[in-house]
Amino acid sequence: MKASQFFISTLKEAPADAEVVSHKLMTRAGLIKKLGAGIYNYMPLGLRVIRKVEAIVREEMNRAGAVELTMPVVQPAELWQETGRFEKMGPELLRIQDRHGRDFVVQPTSEEVITDIARQELKSYKQLPKNFYQIQTKFRDERRPRFGLMRGREFIMKDAYSFDRDQAAAKASYQVMAQAYRRIFDRFGLTYRAVAADSGAIGGDLSEEFQVIAATGEDAIVYCPQSDYAANMEKAEALAPAGPRGAATQALTKTATPGKSTCADVAELLGVPLNTTVKSLVLATDETNEAGEIVKTQVWLLLLRGDHDMNEIKVGKVPGLAGFRFATQGEIEDHFGCKPGYLGPIGLKKPLKIVADREVAVMADWICGANEVDFHITGVNWGRDLPEPDMVADLRNVVAGDRSPDGKGELAIERGIEVGHVFYLGTKYSKSMNATFLGDDGKPAFFEMGCYGIGVTRLPAAAIEQNHDERGIIWPDAIAPFTVVVCPVGMDRSEAVKATAEQLYADLLAAGVDVILDDRGERPGAMFADWELIGVPHRVTIGDKSLKEGVVEYQHRRDAAATKVAVADILAHVKGRMAV
Repeated sequence: MKASQFFISTLKEAPADAEVVSHKLMTRAGLIKKLGAGIYNYMPLGLRVIRKVEAIVREEMNRAGAVELTMPVVQPAELWQETGRFEKMGPELLRIQDRHGRDFVVQPTSEEVITDIARQELKSYKQLPKNFYQIQTKFRDERRPRFGLMRGREFIMKDAYSFDRDQAAAKASYQVMAQAYRRIFDRFGLTYRAVAADSGAIGGDLSEEFQVIAATGEDAIVYCPQSDYAANMEKAEALAPAGPRGAATQALTKTATPGKSTCADVAELLGVPLNTTVKSLVLATDETNEAGEIVKTQVWLLLLRGDHDMNEIKVGKVPGLAGFRFATQGEIEDHFGCKPGYLGPIGLKKPLKIVADREVAVMADWICGANEVDFHITGVNWGRDLPEPDMVADLRNVVAGDRSPDGKGELAIERGIEVGHVFYLGTKYSKSMNATFLGDDGKPAFFEMGCYGIGVTRLPAAAIEQNHDERGIIWPDAIAPFTVVVCPVGMDRSEAVKATAEQLYADLLAAGVDVILDDRGERPGAMFADWELIGVPHRVTIGDKSLKEGVVEYQHRRDAAATKVAVADILAHVKGRMAV
């Protein structure tokens, strides 16, 4: 491609609403152009990146035995009503009506449609396993679209769905996809981690997120540098604390803590480590009748160390705490006789269920609220001062330095951006849509399903968050809009520069290199600034002065300075650097 025939439109300043680096640079480099809130035009440079992402995804999905199809963006509501998601999904699901008043949705995902295809087309176990995938436009009506393509409303996604005869076969299909995803992300040339993720209401351990590592990432990724343990914060665990519990050495003492309602303030006032304090979190669960009316409420007290935070996913899995909510002010005062900030498990007005985090369960001589404003209790010990808790469970987020659950080292935490997810669905959708096949015993059975997504348009934004500097984007070779840019200086004034540039351009094209020749006649400073902003990884500069020395200048986007290379050697040099 020649730049004079292409469309390049760079900006010196980012739009005022651009908050993150990828949004700023994609807009400034002319990759995207905003059309509406969370809706963007993919401009020619941006589309080239997206097409390269799609090509890698498509090649590896096909290699893994998946079969491509395309499902409509607009889907009849009837299928979504079968699974109940038409009513249950929130306002993120865009619901529309046609001229006849019939309900439709603009798809955010396609489990219903693919399950409908399977129940019509896959009649026998002999047709299984099958994995169908699409690369298609999706829409989620985000309440607050932001961060450009990172959290847009319209986006392109690769979603795949596997259908198997039983759990063992479904797990095998899952592993095929998990390995295919590793090949895909390896080819992108990005630093990433595959981390264990919570599988929600489905249960089980077959769920992994693929996270591109970036300091600006929204997700916390927990891993052990000494082993292959990795999980997202929701799923991550630390090694259970070693026992036995220490013996009591302090007397139970009611201590004045005027105006100190947080564990951190109390620890500072008393001159003790924060990890000797215990925070009280009050939750409630409601039992309802068929009409949805609350008939019974159970109040719970969760005890966590003062320097730890509650993990809501883990708490929701504690027996009896599914669907919990935070207790109301009235419920708290009814059970504790005190407002939040000074709560504790000693001297309760009404009984409740106490769940202690594993760390709290082995503590001695700890500090908690006295259920009286401006007072805490020090020297608290299980058994002596209060009964053992009703339950002990892992309730907290891990912190850096915790022992890895495999016992092989300490946990570290870094930030990541989720760009892919593989997930075992089970029979959730096949049962709700009565999607069955005939098994080898001649009886109908529900499909065992898995789903596998990659955010095609989110991935370039994640790549930029990971790969940029003060001058602009730094693309990995595999997904750069162009791999090489040839920058002739003054080609309109020098036949030698023009001839050398044209020849190198032709040689690179013949070698299968995705190259662009900048024949726009821009000044060198402006030309270099454009390509550094756009992020093309390899640049060859050709000028009259260097040609008189028999050389041209090569510079990788990450190089601090250019390297002089003989004209006769430049093709081999570029190809060699591309292979690195």
